[in-house]
Amino acid sequence: MKDRTMENMKFFFGKHEDLLFMKEDILKACSMICGSYGSGGKVLTCGNGGSCADSDHIVGELMKGFLLKRPLGLRLKEKFKSRFGDEGYEVSCKLQSCLPAISLTAQSALCTAYSNDVDPQLVFAQQVIGYAKQGDIIIGISTSGNAKNVYYAFMAAAAVGAKCIALTGMDGGRLRSIADCALIAPSNETYIIQEYHIAIYHFICSFVESEIFEC
Repeated sequence: MKDRTMENMKFFFGKHEDLLFMKEDILKACSMICGSYGSGGKVLTCGNGGSCADSDHIVGELMKGFLLKRPLGLRLKEKFKSRFGDEGYEVSCKLQSCLPAISLTAQSALCTAYSNDVDPQLVFAQQVIGYAKQGDIIIGISTSGNAKNVYYAFMAAAAVGAKCIALTGMDGGRLRSIADCALIAPSNETYIIQEYHIAIYHFICSFVESEIFEC
């Protein structure tokens, strides 16, 4: 673990002492995601309502700089310059390196078509079949842990060899039993669970970014 990652971790758990009991599981989720990216994998996210917004939010932190600037590598910048001259180089200097991630909640045409034609509970599972491969990570968010469409997405993930991280609350619900890693916020109140989720996934995104990128 890098020194700055260690410092971020100390700060996070110092600020959120009520999550210390989850430290091992949170770090397990971080390790799973780092391992997936290290093997050329990607992250898929899904959830409903506020958890839908969180799914999009996670992708936003992964697909662009979060706490780091993540400049493109010199070799890629040179390709922009050799093909498109100074304008291409200027563009490359503004682009950032990405951690590949897709929110399964963002495909409105696909989701509504599949809901209408087949089964609304399977809209996430259908996309997992299309996008996921062995070694990828599915982050499913459900404050109760009982969202059927997220559960079915985890079923599809298991079938294709992807790993599942559940962000839940209450008693963890059904997702707890099927997830490879279950992060269960210590509350029974939906809005409090959501607030814990934001803190947890922000830490996870910062951890992964710090470990993968040099600057």
